[in-house]
Amino acid sequence: MGHKKRTKWVGLLLVFLLALGSMSTPFRQFMAFPSEMRLFSGNLKEMRLSLPATATVTVSDPKVIEVNGTRRTPVRIDLSRPFTLLSKQMGKTQLTLRLFGKLPFKKLNVSVLPDIRVIPGGQSIGVKLKSNGVLVVGHHFVQGMKKSPGEKADIRVGDYILQMDGTPIRHMGQVARMVEKAGKEKRPIRVVLSRNGHRKKATLRPVLDSKENTYRIGLYIRDSAAGVGTLTFYDPQKRVFGALGHVITDMDTGQPIKAGGGKVVHSNVTSIQKGATGEPGEKRAIFFRENQVLGSILNNTRFGVFGKMKNQPESGLYHHPVPVALAEEVKEGPAEILTVVEGQKVKRYDIEIVHLIHQKFPATKGMIIKITDPELLKKTGGIVQGMSGSPIMQNGKMVGAVTHVFVNDPTSGYGTYIEWMLQDAGVMQSAGLEKSPLFLSLKTVIYRKKSSFKEGMQQRTVEPL
Repeated sequence: MGHKKRTKWVGLLLVFLLALGSMSTPFRQFMAFPSEMRLFSGNLKEMRLSLPATATVTVSDPKVIEVNGTRRTPVRIDLSRPFTLLSKQMGKTQLTLRLFGKLPFKKLNVSVLPDIRVIPGGQSIGVKLKSNGVLVVGHHFVQGMKKSPGEKADIRVGDYILQMDGTPIRHMGQVARMVEKAGKEKRPIRVVLSRNGHRKKATLRPVLDSKENTYRIGLYIRDSAAGVGTLTFYDPQKRVFGALGHVITDMDTGQPIKAGGGKVVHSNVTSIQKGATGEPGEKRAIFFRENQVLGSILNNTRFGVFGKMKNQPESGLYHHPVPVALAEEVKEGPAEILTVVEGQKVKRYDIEIVHLIHQKFPATKGMIIKITDPELLKKTGGIVQGMSGSPIMQNGKMVGAVTHVFVNDPTSGYGTYIEWMLQDAGVMQSAGLEKSPLFLSLKTVIYRKKSSFKEGMQQRTVEPL
């Protein structure tokens, strides 16, 4: 019995010592010491272990990383003091720490990326997006038929009409003309569709609507979307831009619109509908100087719209590029957003990054943010539609962009990390990472109430064909 008691007390003592050790600063820093790290070229990173021991650091490629300011390897360091890593050139290397120069202790794989700097935006912009082909958004009956001609041809909602009789389809007017022509000639139309990224052929037979004396195919179609959002960044070296922070989707199908061109123009915020619980607000804005195109849209991705922009946009707070932060560099705490709530004037507003979602792969909703600025809360009630894409700044770096609002708490919402947008813009290499989907559409220009950010942009639907 005495032996069992002693064993029990020894076990409890060991558990107590382990728990006590886990609360110590050296233990926490040891556990927090990464096994992988990314740095931009020219960055200095301070590392801490706070252990009462000496060690040597061996660098597999000293041209990539310097330890404590020297390329000599191995380097002797005192683990009770911080040591530094200076990234010198692009590449990958491995650091090996050995206690007392002999016992392998920690390994750290380091990737050095090219230095990236962009000009933060914040400007209100008008977005006009053309689809790549004409999007089918619905079916309708044609006089006396139980099934529309489009359904009979197995043309489905979400399909893109790319060609008709060998002619590329760019806009809805072409479809109407070709349907009328084929109908009068009493012949079917050879159609090439895009469905879920795959091409498909179909044969479509126009039917005469005797009431209106015109030929129909029983499809509702759409070829464009337009709305107001916020410019996130401009890269003066590559002359590309990124905006919105989320994909533009079709309001009827919920699918991302495949970009077939488009443009970014000037926008002027005329008023604000304040947000309230259960009722997100919105910026009310108009396009102006539409003949002065700011940029051309090339891609509509899950992280925003991207394209070419020849000149640096006006009205911004920054005239020179600033550093950007990698996802792992962003910290919980105070930050700012840049946005417009009146006219074209970009202003800074205080926010708090209240929670970070650490992402090894590109995904949306990377951080939870809360508006703390009294002026912005008074004017907007928090995050409103049209604010998506507003740059998030922290410690002099661009760290992300606003993407979502919480419907039940308009003072709070989500942001995405800026590096995912930079990848889609072609400014930053993806480093083998893959993306996760986001389906969130841009605010509408039509002044009507909405329940969430998922409402669509202003989108034109043709008369039934």
